Amino acid sequence: MSYADKLFIDMCTDIIENGYSTEGEKVRPRWKDGTLAYTIKQFGVVNRYDLSKEFPAITLRRTYVKSAVDEMLWIWQKKSNNIHDLKSHVWDEWADENGSIGKAYGYQMGVKHKYKEGMFDQVDRVIYDLKNNPYSRRIMTNIYVHADLDEMNLYPCAYSMTFNVTKKPGHDKLTLNAVLNQRSQDILTANNWNVVQYAVLVYMLAQVCDMEAGELVHVIADAHIYDRHIDIVKELIARPTYPAPKFSLNPDIKDFYQFTTEDITIENYQAGEQIKDIPVAV
Repeated sequence: MSYADKLFIDMCTDIIENGYSTEGEKVRPRWKDGTLAYTIKQFGVVNRYDLSKEFPAITLRRTYVKSAVDEMLWIWQKKSNNIHDLKSHVWDEWADENGSIGKAYGYQMGVKHKYKEGMFDQVDRVIYDLKNNPYSRRIMTNIYVHADLDEMNLYPCAYSMTFNVTKKPGHDKLTLNAVLNQRSQDILTANNWNVVQYAVLVYMLAQVCDMEAGELVHVIADAHIYDRHIDIVKELIARPTYPAPKFSLNPDIKDFYQFTTEDITIENYQAGEQIKDIPVAV
């Protein structure tokens, strides 16, 4: 069993057995047939993944790592808000006729801000500080911009990354750690997808800043399982598990903007059968 499997199973079990049901309450999401989409949820779930020990992909079912990373690079590297720049179709339902999702996600990453050192967007500022001010306690991003919410087709779910640098005894390199803050998460469809893509982001930033990857702490304010997902989740967490896969990056890449999904290698990824046709509430 991978450590990510254990965390996922424990989290889902706790939500199902001890969570709060929103049934009968005023909720926004609906199923495609117009029915209100209720959830059972837990508040303030915190999961810690030590990236120096194990790549955090669950094995209960396969997570499509390269597709997840492609979406992360769409936001962090391309700084795009247009689905035509994305290989997967996960954002299609929120795009307008031109493919735009509004002033959301990648758009916010590309906005330049004035600092004492000059003009930076949020990604370039993170890289600058990791290289020049690694022990700063101000290395973070935030894409939940209230002034622009009205022009976002979907409010950001994973909205903030906070980076923190430490050093392990006996190690020459610094260790890069990060906190991913998420206001809301559909556990079945998105949990490991987000964990994997932001873990890879930490690995990439660590490599280009000559550091080692450390911990990824995932904070979820509203961790929920939709009513039509409960039986699917129960079946999923009862499946056999396997050891975590091996992960590596192309060591020749020293510029964050040069990474592609082809620079990722996943080996020995044994996982259960994928779940097809999962209903998605919007």
